[in-house]
Amino acid sequence: MAVVELPFGREKINVNIPDSRLNGLLISGAHSYQADGEEEELVRKAMEHPIHSPRLKELVKGKKSIVMIASDHTRPVPSRVITPAIIEEIKEGNPQAQLTILIATGFHRSTTREELIDKFGREIVDRTDVRFVVHESRKEEDMVFIGTLPSGGRLLINRIAAEADVLFSEGFIEPHFFAGFSGGRKSVLPGVSSGVTVMANHCSEFIDSPFARTGILEGNPIHRDMVYAAGKAKLSFIVNVVLDENKKVIKAYAGHFDEAHKEGCRFVDQLSGVDAIPADIVISTNGGYPLDQNIYQAVKGMTAAEATCNPGGVIIMAASCSDGHGGQSLYDTFARGEDKNAIMKRFLDTPRDKTVPDQWEAQILCRILLKYKVIMVTQAPREMICNMQMDYADSVEEAISMADHYLGKTDGKITVIPDGVSVIVRKRRLS
Repeated sequence: MAVVELPFGREKINVNIPDSRLNGLLISGAHSYQADGEEEELVRKAMEHPIHSPRLKELVKGKKSIVMIASDHTRPVPSRVITPAIIEEIKEGNPQAQLTILIATGFHRSTTREELIDKFGREIVDRTDVRFVVHESRKEEDMVFIGTLPSGGRLLINRIAAEADVLFSEGFIEPHFFAGFSGGRKSVLPGVSSGVTVMANHCSEFIDSPFARTGILEGNPIHRDMVYAAGKAKLSFIVNVVLDENKKVIKAYAGHFDEAHKEGCRFVDQLSGVDAIPADIVISTNGGYPLDQNIYQAVKGMTAAEATCNPGGVIIMAASCSDGHGGQSLYDTFARGEDKNAIMKRFLDTPRDKTVPDQWEAQILCRILLKYKVIMVTQAPREMICNMQMDYADSVEEAISMADHYLGKTDGKITVIPDGVSVIVRKRRLS
């Protein structure tokens, strides 16, 4: 009997799988990569040798309004590691600088003070020369129009970002299920953009594009809009990190928002690419806290399973979802009981300028549900899971039993993806 460890919330759970049924594990190389230095050292070295950019301390000299876009509570960015080095660098170039940290919530709920303390540490949150502002994408009065996206959507961003003398961002780079990769330009769109802009960029036409997939930048219409938005916002510098399975920094990139990001993406692409191991049953996770806080985010881990599950197979998603569904519109889309084919048709018939909140996540979930049975192992209420047209199980072992019953056999092969958001699953290349 094989024992597989899966991240679940802030804990780990062990799953027993018969040796004869375990088809294989899909694991990112980031989980075994040996960093060549301590976390803080890696960040500082990257900032001392920025890619296609002057150092941040040079950029902030003589500047008054200095704004850093930072990720929100749903991202595992180790801000308490990155931010001290950033503040130190800023103070070198501008000793009297006041830093505004704009929390990039995108279309998520607001980050609480307790979550800021958990993310940055109390010492930074309580500093008198640091001000925190949480972006609220639905507050129209906070937004400024700065241009038109290549897709035709209106580009409105947070006024604090638009009026900054120096705008830069921190973040992390990992595979992303429709933007290709996280990090870099994403701090502006969707990070600090208006909900109107996010919805134009996340339209059904773009989500349906075969290029809007994990690990793909070239030809990706969503990525194209994001790069344009970052340029128009005058994002002048980024500090992005790559993390291992324990959310520790193993690599850091700093410098020009696009060039430094591209270099980081190349590294992650090489590190995270895995060959699909097709199976009737695929078990995936969202890598534990904070990315598995809700069903909305858990869709990401499902897309990794989607890329290796046999047609008509079963996806078992282990995610704590302690914060519930994470998107009322996402929940309502399925809870009304509408047929999934009708849901998908409605999405695909929706024009770019008529996108509704959470449509993109619902569209991807619907795409998966149309092809696979999905069983959730979660702390979210059973009724919530069932209302969203998925099945609920108390344990992964129970989910496997349910999958066997659904498939009508007890010897179906099982592929496990211990961290579904950390891998780029590709079709196996024939030699």
